[in-house]
Parts: sequence; structure tokens; C-alpha cells
Amino acid sequence: MNKLRLVFWELTARCNLSCIHCRASAQEERSPRELSTAEARTVIDDLVSFANPILILTGGEPLYRPDIYEIAAHASGRGLRVALATNGTMVEEETARKVAAAGVRRVSISIDGANEATHDRFRGLPGSFRQALAGAERLRRAGLEVQFNTTIARHNLGEVREILALARERGAVALHIFMLVPVGCGVQIAEEQMIPARDYERVLHWFYDESRAGDIELKATCAPHYFRIMRQRARAEGVEVTPQTHGMAAMTKGCLAGSGVCFISREGKVQPCGYLPVEAGDVRREPLSDIWAGSPVFASLREPIHLGGKCGSCDYRVWCEGCRARAFAATGDYLAEEPYCAYVPPACRQAANR
Repeated sequence: MNKLRLVFWELTARCNLSCIHCRASAQEERSPRELSTAEARTVIDDLVSFANPILILTGGEPLYRPDIYEIAAHASGRGLRVALATNGTMVEEETARKVAAAGVRRVSISIDGANEATHDRFRGLPGSFRQALAGAERLRRAGLEVQFNTTIARHNLGEVREILALARERGAVALHIFMLVPVGCGVQIAEEQMIPARDYERVLHWFYDESRAGDIELKATCAPHYFRIMRQRARAEGVEVTPQTHGMAAMTKGCLAGSGVCFISREGKVQPCGYLPVEAGDVRREPLSDIWAGSPVFASLREPIHLGGKCGSCDYRVWCEGCRARAFAATGDYLAEEPYCAYVPPACRQAANR
């Protein structure tokens, strides 16, 4: 059975922001269908019975759950590495202390611009940039690692260097970039905000260059092409890709949906990832352990041989696999080829020349 590395758990869809790209289509109120505290404990107890992943508690805004500290403490108490994903605007001094006391190890803060104007416009709340940075500082003072998450789209494509500089300046231990996936509210802005494949490549090449500095953890998420680019660049440099040369990136691959990652919705639905709205199971009907081991959806995502189009014949498919969520958004088939990839595999070039 594939090793479960990361579990993203959407505890609620309630949020105080109106982000134009939101996967969860954030709500003003919590849903009565959300998993209860008792159900959350049951899921955690089952999870530790078969895996030891990083558990990311997310939303919406997970701090709207009054039991967030209880859930986090139960998970950390069972030995799980717990992270919290928040927009940072609700983090006061007491909040930061409670998060730390609950055993959370790292908190990710969404920073979607290098300045107030860009971030606030994307997030839909004036002042959210300043509040997010203030929340990040309070978390750092409470002894927590802070990570910046940035969704890259046309609105901030020209600010990626400044965003990285901001992460370094503010003492973030990591910057994770997320290439926009057209799901949720993102469907409405896809035509306007999705960056062309050539710019996608350019950003990822820049990201690779910056990763070589080694002073801050850099991770490309929802950007599986990075793992092809990393190997192309390493080959050109005459360097073997190993943990010693390329850190944790050498030990993973691009799209982990269903093979190393899963997502649990606020109502208990299990998906390969939060951006791929294909149900693999429901923790209210069967344990997550059974879903992870037996879901046909997960099984189909674990073998690159099932990939279609140029992804299926790509010489980098084992390391990349393309974004299954973007394939689904474009075609309705999560095994189809990645639509935002500029690379043409040799097999496709040869076929075109016949």
C-alpha cells in the first residue's frame, strides 16, 4: 500500500475573506454538516492506526472552529505532526499561544502579493496583508515555525521575487508556491488569471535557481512540472538528484494526489486532493484506512501507466505525472494530460514527425 504522507483536512468552509481563487468557495457561516469533535477524534485515531503523515488542518479559516485546539491537541498527542493553514488575520497573541500549546509544529500563512494592494485585492479584505504579517509575527514569537503559501497567477506573477524576499525578511522558514488550479471560485477567474505554460516554465526555473541557495525551504505545490525541470537542470549541471544535492525534493514527486496525499472535506468526503473534486470515500461510512487501501480512484492514480495524452508517453511521467486536478478541470478526466505544460516528450515529437 502506498505511504500516506500528507492529509489536508478542511475543518470548515467558514472564512472572513472572499479570495477570488478559493477552492472551498468560503461561507459566512459554519455548516451543520461539519464533522463533530467526536467524529474528528475517531478519524485521527484511525489515521494513526495505519499511517504517520503530516496532518494539515485547513479550511475556510480553521480558527473559526471553537474545537480547533482540541482537535490539534488530540492529533499531536497521538504522535502526528500537525500543521495549521490559516490566512493569519485572526491570529492574536492568545491565539498564537493556544496554537503552540496544542502541539502544532508549523503554521502556514497565505501571502498572495508582495504588497498590500496586490494581496488585499486577491483576498477581498482591506487590511488583510498587514493583519496576516502581524499574525505571522505573533506565531513566530510563540515559538512556531511560519511558512508562507503563495498562489501564483497573473495578478502577482511580476512580484514573485519580492514575495520570496518578504518571506526571508519576515523570518519564514519556508515559501511554498501554488500554481492556480481552476476549481471552486478559481473556475470563474481561470481565463483571466491562469498563467501561460511558458510563464509557468519560467517561474519554475527561477524557483529552482533560488532553491540552490538553501537558506529557506522552497517547495513547488500544484506544480508537478518542477520535478521534471529539477532533473533537466541537474542533468545539465552534471549533478545527480539526491537528498544531499536537492534536499527533500529529491525524495518526492510532482502530483501526489491519491498516492501520497489525500483530502478530507468538512463533511467527511475523501478526495485525492483538495483541488480534485472526485470522491474516493466518506469517513462517515467507512474508515479512512479502508478508503486509502481500497479506493478504485486512488488505485488509478498510483500507476502512471494509466495517464493519457502526452503525460502517458512522457519520459518524466514517474517524477511529474502532471496536475491531475487541472486535467480534470479541463477535460472531466483526471487521468488526461496536463493542459498547462510546455514540455513535448520525445515520443510525441517523433510521432509528429512521421
